[in-house]
Amino acid sequence: MTQTENRVTTFESLDPTTGDVVGTHPVHSEEEVRAAVARAREAGAWWSALSYDERDRHLSAWKGVITRRVAQLADLMHRETGKPHGDATLEAALAIDHLAWAAGHAGKVLKRRRVSSGLVMSNQAATVEYLPLGVIGVIGPWNYPVFTPMGSIGYALAAGNAVVFKPSEYTPGVGEWLAQTFLETVGHPVLQVVTGFGETGAALCRAGVDKVAFTGSTATGKRVMAACAETLTPVVIEAGGKDAVIVDADADVDAAADATLWGACANAGQTCTGVERVYVHERVYDDFLAALLDKARGLRADATSGAQIGPITMPKQLGVIRSHIQDALDRGGHAVLGGVDAVGERFVQPTILVDVPEDSLAVQEETFGPTVTVAKVRDMEEAIARTNATRYGLGSTVFAKERGMEIAARIRSGMTAINGVITFAAIPSLPFGGIGDSGFGRIHGADGLKEFTYPKAIARQRFKPLLTLTSFTRTEKAEQQLGQMITMLHGRGTTIPKR
Repeated sequence: MTQTENRVTTFESLDPTTGDVVGTHPVHSEEEVRAAVARAREAGAWWSALSYDERDRHLSAWKGVITRRVAQLADLMHRETGKPHGDATLEAALAIDHLAWAAGHAGKVLKRRRVSSGLVMSNQAATVEYLPLGVIGVIGPWNYPVFTPMGSIGYALAAGNAVVFKPSEYTPGVGEWLAQTFLETVGHPVLQVVTGFGETGAALCRAGVDKVAFTGSTATGKRVMAACAETLTPVVIEAGGKDAVIVDADADVDAAADATLWGACANAGQTCTGVERVYVHERVYDDFLAALLDKARGLRADATSGAQIGPITMPKQLGVIRSHIQDALDRGGHAVLGGVDAVGERFVQPTILVDVPEDSLAVQEETFGPTVTVAKVRDMEEAIARTNATRYGLGSTVFAKERGMEIAARIRSGMTAINGVITFAAIPSLPFGGIGDSGFGRIHGADGLKEFTYPKAIARQRFKPLLTLTSFTRTEKAEQQLGQMITMLHGRGTTIPKR
């Protein structure tokens, strides 16, 4: 870091695998953040005046640039997060697909449409459309530095907003890359980027943006909400998760074990919708655990080029992972793979815990590492009850042949995958978000487009009303006629029988 008059002005992003410097970036002050918002608002006036088709063409051109340079972007993600190149490429590909969907569907979802005005107001033509809010502040995470923030950035841009993006201090280069390629493609600074630490994010919340989209921990999400409350700035919060897999007696056990391992260990377990808990029907528990162990034994986290699991990006998370494993063991749990010794200086080896009490840290708190707890349950009632017994409610997974939809519908979470894992995130038309301590609001899909707009309702008189009601010249006869009409329309409700 460099300092000027007691203020840190630059910082370095580091490769978590080697500790090498990836890049040096400015720490933007509150004044600089406000200036970025002002530039975005000026450019946004041009952007919001474009038609949906015109914005689609610009965003499609940007999508093309990202696609052609995806190897460059993936390498930058690999260096800033440590994730394998293949995972980085997959992340970028999903983000590109979402950008294409948002750009191509914005007009269909948001443009003005007629709605029924009802019999009482039949002389009115009623329409609703969804208009851009203005400037959206996006505070992004480090674990998926392209896919996750683009779920807000791409949808906000497609809806006609300008965006100021504050990437994580662990992945500032990725944020700058996105803003630079957008400017090269579109030629107007509709997408701005500011870099720095928590103070820069707080400054963005207070900088006069029209909404803030935040992804990160529940604790930080609460601080973001508090900062935004000072100016009554609305927020969409995607916070932590403690996602579970439910395996029914008729499930494809091998497929469930494969999905569980990937969901728990991909991206070194640093996934908000990653698998952290598994509840398995007692009839297939032994087979499932054997399959999971068999698949996990050959999986290693290291610095070799062919490694499928990379390092823990944020060093302080190592202590959290270690404490969760230790707490589980201290309270009677067993590590059938890995354990406390699996937590190294940069890497964590896959760890599978069984017989862990439901009130332990490893079951109730977000671990964010390549660990998973596996529990035997008598039936799906118990599985559902345990799954719902946390304050989080982000994603979930069900493996079952007969009752998949029934079980999924009863899980208290924003998204559920059946016979797959995290598949909902890859479908652009599905909304993404949680409930409880996992946050509120939605990105992706039509809900994600509307999240960055406000509905504009218009009622236009087509002809003089048969009954003059909204006037002091209203007559007693008109009131009687209104009463008769309401009785005719709504007076025949079914009487609920007494018990």
